[in-house]
Amino acid sequence: MKDLKAKIMGVPQGAGVYIMKDKKGEVIYIGKAKSLKKRLNTYLGKDLSTKTIALMSSVSDLEYRVCPNESLALLLEASLIHKYKPIYNVSLRDDKSFPLVKISNEEFPAIYITRKKEQDGGCYLGPYTNSKLLRQALKIIRRNFPYRTCRKIPNKACIYYRLNLCPACCMGKISKNDYSQIIGNISLILEGSVDTLIKKLSFVMENYSKDERFEESAKIRDQISALSAIAQSQGNLNSRDELQDLKILLRLDKIPQRIEVFDISNISGKEAVGSMVSFFLGEPDKNNYRKFKIKTVTGVNDYEMTAEVLRRRYSRLIKENSTSPDLILIDGGKGHLNTAAGELKKLGLKIVLASIARKNEHIYTQDKVIPIKLESDTPALNLIRRLRDEAHRFAMSYHRLLRRKKLIGR
Repeated sequence: MKDLKAKIMGVPQGAGVYIMKDKKGEVIYIGKAKSLKKRLNTYLGKDLSTKTIALMSSVSDLEYRVCPNESLALLLEASLIHKYKPIYNVSLRDDKSFPLVKISNEEFPAIYITRKKEQDGGCYLGPYTNSKLLRQALKIIRRNFPYRTCRKIPNKACIYYRLNLCPACCMGKISKNDYSQIIGNISLILEGSVDTLIKKLSFVMENYSKDERFEESAKIRDQISALSAIAQSQGNLNSRDELQDLKILLRLDKIPQRIEVFDISNISGKEAVGSMVSFFLGEPDKNNYRKFKIKTVTGVNDYEMTAEVLRRRYSRLIKENSTSPDLILIDGGKGHLNTAAGELKKLGLKIVLASIARKNEHIYTQDKVIPIKLESDTPALNLIRRLRDEAHRFAMSYHRLLRRKKLIGR
């Protein structure tokens, strides 16, 4: 109980979801809160109900996920309860009075909230604990993925079409296939599979960009940006385990709290850019992301571009007397790692470095000549992949922006 109290003391104030586990590591209760710290502190009080006392007597560990707001925490709570089926969430799993999201069984399905589950071929998602928060969450989703809400298709477009909240199926403004794509995307969000959706949309965006369909590409980019906050809240529940595994893998003195990751993006040396994403305790810290337009390198030379980006980043940190990260991760092989090490040495900095080769995902470190080869499901490799992929996404988005500006002049 002492360890549990210490964990609760370190929980942030923001909205999110908390996951309670027993001594076997099995999830036994999942809850959401507007303020995680306030809610979890109530479990340490004296005037607890009989059910809560029974719950706390079984709790041995605690995880939490910070969410952008309480309405998105509601979606995450429901998807996790559906996944783990905790024994102490029995009322939510069984009580038919809670609201559901219905996707109707029609050529152009409607999406709306209901409390009655019928045998009508429709898809029902939930249940959810709060209809007000559920409506707020659906509004957030609808701003980026417009859908129909009317129970019966009208003869003319309504105000929601003019507000860009409905694609106007009634007027033939969207094909059945394109609308099905929207419904599929929304289902992934409600099921808690936001990471899967982001990967799917990133692939589509890249194809649009290659075909120079920049308007469609920009629209997908905006959707991905809107999903990133949800993705952050619905990330891997085992970030701490991944960080611990990474600490052991790299023989670090402590778990790396701040990790900075670098990637280079260009096509034949043109519109070359570098990106740096920052992760704190295994989660993206978007306020500390940085992008770099390559200034001193011409032609194709990833090594020199990597050197420039690191030189600019850490020269500034020294000038501002800012704290250095615990670990720097480079997207590349041994050559990229050696280049980065050379730049840090010139600056007089001693920061642990590692790199991941793109082709075979081998990990290179400064203290080993032979790369580290990990099994595909290793926690540390999963974390490194997530860091690398985010740096690559951020670099590519900036590179495409510069290409677009060059092509259309703005």
